[in-house]
Amino acid sequence: MAQLTDAQLMADRSKFLKNSTTVGITCVPFSGGQPKGGVEDGPVEMVRFGILDQIQGMGYSVELSENMDKYRTMQPAHDPPIGKLKNPRYVSMAARRVAEQVQAHCSQGRLAVTLGGDHSIAMGTLVGSSAVYGDDLCVVWIDAHADINTPSSTDSGNLHGCPLSFVLGLCDESDVPADSPFAWVKPCIRQSRLVYIGLRDVDAGEKAILRKHNIKAFSMHDVDKYGIGRVVEMALDHVNKDRVLPIHMSFDVDALDPSVAPATGTPVRGGLTFREGHYICEAVAETGCLVALDLVEVNPALGDPESLRQTVAVGCSLIRCSLGESLL
Repeated sequence: MAQLTDAQLMADRSKFLKNSTTVGITCVPFSGGQPKGGVEDGPVEMVRFGILDQIQGMGYSVELSENMDKYRTMQPAHDPPIGKLKNPRYVSMAARRVAEQVQAHCSQGRLAVTLGGDHSIAMGTLVGSSAVYGDDLCVVWIDAHADINTPSSTDSGNLHGCPLSFVLGLCDESDVPADSPFAWVKPCIRQSRLVYIGLRDVDAGEKAILRKHNIKAFSMHDVDKYGIGRVVEMALDHVNKDRVLPIHMSFDVDALDPSVAPATGTPVRGGLTFREGHYICEAVAETGCLVALDLVEVNPALGDPESLRQTVAVGCSLIRCSLGESLL
């Protein structure tokens, strides 16, 4: 009897994907949401490392979004700050294109996998997936940082620290006036459907936002206290108690400890171990609810060749685990 592939096993488990053995991949070579060059090369390095072949080796078909290079060429010649926000027009244009490409994959019933690029692109991925799955979409955000600053609360003005404030509807009219480049981003994620795992570097303004809106977050303190298995169970219970709602998982590699993923722009000591990061992906895959996945902030320009190889390898491994690769 022929052994079932990982793709076939995941298809049997899938609750939402009509085309569950096809993965729709959007590569987003984009760095406009933060100041460090190199993160735009993250998708290329993951492809070079063989992620497409690895996914196909699991039994999936792969559909690639077209014209990846447009993200590099669409940058405006003139993009001055708006208030504190840096590169606002470029970030908005890229996010809107990402939203269209992710929505296209989701509408075809594929699992939408987006390779970044900096985390500002999640503004687009969440708009895209929620356009298909509605406001019951659950968001599991794996990150060292909360990325929930508003245009008013951000100190740096770097938009990779702000995507969630836009999609959660936390920005007031002064933050996003009618003529803002971000006026197209409408609230699409319910605050009660967002949960964090791995936080350990949260701005004071972000702490105030999380408390004010009662947004559930599991920090590294919780991981230390309860263990990753219990934390993931509690996180999923909070947003998706009966495991009957679609899940979009957004994974920033800086959630991992720098000893595990060194080639990233904002590393913070005391992060998730290799196995803790992989367990999260395995557990989410087991629910059969995963409909979209972001893997972001791999920066090939930071660190030596071994640091790059290590970070790209772990990024590819996290994707495979999210698609159903198991240890046995």
